[in-house]
Amino acid sequence: MTGKFTMLCAAAALAGTLSYAQPTGSGSPPAPPDPATMATLRVNQLSAQLNLTDAQKASAITIFTNAYTAGQTVQTSLQTNQQSLMTAVKANASTIDSLSSTIGGLQGQILAINSHAQADFYALLTPAQQTLFNAMPQGGRGGPGGPGGPGGPGGGMTGNARRGPPPPQ
Repeated sequence: MTGKFTMLCAAAALAGTLSYAQPTGSGSPPAPPDPATMATLRVNQLSAQLNLTDAQKASAITIFTNAYTAGQTVQTSLQTNQQSLMTAVKANASTIDSLSSTIGGLQGQILAINSHAQADFYALLTPAQQTLFNAMPQGGRGGPGGPGGPGGPGGGMTGNARRGPPPPQ
């Protein structure tokens, strides 16, 4: 009897887990987290590694929220230009050079935004925390998305930055 009850409980738990994991049926992907949520996740990760104080966490959340917010507009422009470049590549259009230059400039802006945020965060740290930070992979820049925070190398702020156009099809 006890075995049947245990099996019933296990089956009920599994069914509940599976029903919770089902998509909502809206057909659209979930919206990305807002800048404050992304910043909080990043700071929580850093806090676990650096033993940040509550004051440091609050300041860091503000720093990274501002950086994510500032990067959103640039990221949108970057994505638009990357789509235009993909179209230009397929058409062998004369705009490839100008679009490529524009994309490079936008990637530079995102890198600058992220680098300023990293510098501001680093300034919050005690010398002992800075030593720990410096020992982290990529000097602590491995937040969500890899080096430079979201988006990987170059510090894309929303995680959608490409490193160039996709290969021609």
